[in-house]
Amino acid sequence: MRCLVLAVGRCRDRPILELVERYRSRLPWPLELAEVEGATADPQRRRSEEGRALLARLAREDLLVALDERGEALGSLDFARRLGRWRDEGRRVVFAVGGADGLDPAVIARADLVLALGRLTLPHELARLVLVEQLYRAHCILAGHPYHRA
Repeated sequence: MRCLVLAVGRCRDRPILELVERYRSRLPWPLELAEVEGATADPQRRRSEEGRALLARLAREDLLVALDERGEALGSLDFARRLGRWRDEGRRVVFAVGGADGLDPAVIARADLVLALGRLTLPHELARLVLVEQLYRAHCILAGHPYHRA
């Protein structure tokens, strides 16, 4: 399994970074974390720059999951099943986390799945943490580990 969490903006919150690393270190497969930024002050131009930077990090064969509050809301079991299928396909799975202005429409259009972590809007730092915890939870579900008790 190869995964990349590709996020807009820098996470400077030490407790969040520590929690992300805690879940990341529990995964039996490598999880790469990368950040991109837009430099323009204008929100529309910045979102477009961020979108180009995100898309530039993708390979043609990558499976892209765009995180967006208007996306499909999956439960942990359904997310684990999808992750298991993606793992079996052997493609790298890239999760795109937008910045304050959301993801550029070009990123949404390229996505194989638009995924909502819930209907609430989350700061990008918390979205990363929730995503990485859910990746660990999905691994545990697929492995039959008791971490997920639902």
